Amino acid sequence: MENIMVVPTTPIEGQQPGTSGLRKKTAEFMQPHFLNNFTQATFKAVGGLTGKILVLGGDGRYFNDKAAQIILKMAAANGLSRLIVGQDVLLSTPAASNLIRQRKADGGIILSASHNPGGPEEDFGMKYNMANGGPATESVTDRILEETRTINFYQIVEAPDLDLSKLGIQQLGQMIAEVVDPVRDYHSLMETLFDFDAIRDLLASGFSITVDAMHAVTGPYAKAILEKDLGAPTGSVLNAVPLSDFGKGHPDPNPVWAKELMGIMFADDAPDFGAAMDGDGDRNMILGRSTYVTPSDSLAVLVANAHFAPGYKGGLAGVARSMPTSRAADRVAEKLGIDAFETPTGWKFFGNLLDAGKVTLCGEESAGTGSDHVREKDGLWAILLWLNILAVRKQPVAQIMEEHWAEYGRNFYSRHDYEGVDAARAKEMISALSGSLDSLPGTKIEGLVIQAADDFSYSDPVDQSVSPNQGVRIMFEGGARIVFRLSGTGTVGATLRVYLERYEDSPELLQQDPQVALAPIIRAAEKIAQIQKYTGRDAPDVKT
Repeated sequence: MENIMVVPTTPIEGQQPGTSGLRKKTAEFMQPHFLNNFTQATFKAVGGLTGKILVLGGDGRYFNDKAAQIILKMAAANGLSRLIVGQDVLLSTPAASNLIRQRKADGGIILSASHNPGGPEEDFGMKYNMANGGPATESVTDRILEETRTINFYQIVEAPDLDLSKLGIQQLGQMIAEVVDPVRDYHSLMETLFDFDAIRDLLASGFSITVDAMHAVTGPYAKAILEKDLGAPTGSVLNAVPLSDFGKGHPDPNPVWAKELMGIMFADDAPDFGAAMDGDGDRNMILGRSTYVTPSDSLAVLVANAHFAPGYKGGLAGVARSMPTSRAADRVAEKLGIDAFETPTGWKFFGNLLDAGKVTLCGEESAGTGSDHVREKDGLWAILLWLNILAVRKQPVAQIMEEHWAEYGRNFYSRHDYEGVDAARAKEMISALSGSLDSLPGTKIEGLVIQAADDFSYSDPVDQSVSPNQGVRIMFEGGARIVFRLSGTGTVGATLRVYLERYEDSPELLQQDPQVALAPIIRAAEKIAQIQKYTGRDAPDVKT
């Protein structure tokens, strides 16, 4: 019989989970008892593990392998019946969501800090997903937090490490550990949604693609599906080998961090289509030849054209977007006669709408798009849907965008990030801004008249839960908008995100550079929030 150790412990500061689980510097996770405490707290918060089935995987970042062995041994000690783990602890976040759903597991643990850098000096993360495949609900993360504050012991099996490079069944005490191919089940799901024959024909015709996996988890998925199955030439997938430090890069698919891909796509001999995915595979960036498609525009185009893919030929039940995402998708939904929902940032808010059948597609401006096929955003899914649309419409990306804007108008849009700012000063700025909201309507700034101002509060139409204080919104006459939010996805200081939007339907103005079109909105944002005063920054670190 296995030796189950009951290890006395005490609460450790800094274990408060956020909307995306717990993210900290790797060194913090590696300190004695830290990961063990959080793992035990999670097991208790979900009602224990006796007789249950869980899925385990991650994005391949530094410390994933060692963390997985600890979690395996603790799961066995806590009575788990079966743990399904991706080979070499690899599972993209959408693939993990699919595996939870396909295997009817009770939940899953994903080891990832998403798009944050990896390595001994960088970031690590852990999150729990529910039986529907989606991120833990607020009630569960609240219970995890309470458990971390009162924990006084954890349980772990004393046993040798398992060989997680070997497919098949292994035994750990009374628990079955099943090591599975991380790509197979996800690949099979994609075949049910898209016309692979049409995409094969497109690629065989000479249509060229370049997809940057950013040395993250999606490399094996993209190689298997795009190159081996669909016939893209070898080398179409860049940086395809997952590395523990992501090749010392920042696996965030945006024009700043995916510089190599941007250079390729804006060169004279650029491929027809380009894309990138992030650390754990749930985000994407879409490009055409000399064309960058914003995440907000990408969502709108996918809503307008999803019916070209077999999985969505019957139409969409509705669409949901996070509040900071531009309202471009709303215009498509209105024309299609389907509902459009505006939720707080965080994919878990889409879960209720998806489970209730109220929406089919969802999207966030932070490069996440997905559908009801899983309960997470899905970078490779978005790429395949774009390729399916391109295979049917037989037009370049730039022409599809031009025709979309001609039909629906253009929501010029940009996000300005001020990273690593002093958290106290950033909160002070948001507090001051919130306190001035009642006095703003009617004010004229930079030639714009403020129509309304509020701190967004969301009432869930499914479970009637209320989520207040989700971001300060400034709405102008004519449809322009500014949103201010503090993000919790970083591990140092605070990230201030400023979202800027302006609608335009004059044909002669649709091709403006977004930063030029948004210039008055950018100046208004500075004057309203006094960003430089509170952050000490005279320009954002990243513009997307």
